[in-house]
Amino acid sequence: MSTRTILEIFGWISSGLIVLSLAQARVYRFRVLNFAGAALGTMYNALLGIWPFAAMNAVITVIDAYWLVRLTRERRPESAAYELLQVDGDDTYLRHFLKVHARDTKEHFPEFDPAEPTESNVLVMRGDETVGVVIIADTDDSTARLSLDYVTPRFRDFTPGKFVYEDSGIFERLGVQRIRAPRCDTDYLQKMGFRKESDGWVREVRAAPMA
Repeated sequence: MSTRTILEIFGWISSGLIVLSLAQARVYRFRVLNFAGAALGTMYNALLGIWPFAAMNAVITVIDAYWLVRLTRERRPESAAYELLQVDGDDTYLRHFLKVHARDTKEHFPEFDPAEPTESNVLVMRGDETVGVVIIADTDDSTARLSLDYVTPRFRDFTPGKFVYEDSGIFERLGVQRIRAPRCDTDYLQKMGFRKESDGWVREVRAAPMA
């Protein structure tokens, strides 16, 4: 294989990664692919002596590297600064949020029905941005029955789920011992510590520390 052929392969891979990055809804995944494509593009253009494009790709690589470092830090629960905002089931903003994301919520939680009565509705906030919603249908026999745990596509590479289940204390304050989830995105539930049982998914709630 000639040197020119190898360089052309580099160029095509670089272009492919950049195009693929533009199709990503998740910010972190976009930055990773864009960084890889720009880094290869820098080498490709530099080896061919096309300096304007080499410089452009080098700048993009540096920008992507900056955002990757920043986004990686923000993926840690202790630095993400998530907050929970309790709202009523008929809250106008909650209804609007569920309407906007209706198709996506149905894809990940096919059994979710926004018309069903609920016991607790919590918006997961990051600053002034809503990144997700947790809806508890009811609590019975020390079990919280979850009807929805939805995170917007932009934040699915981050840690709102871990914050909700490990750091927020919402389920500990409810006084329940376990959380039961319906049929939904099983990969997500496993990452959140749920285990599969014959009638659904269950996660134990750790005991609240003594004051």
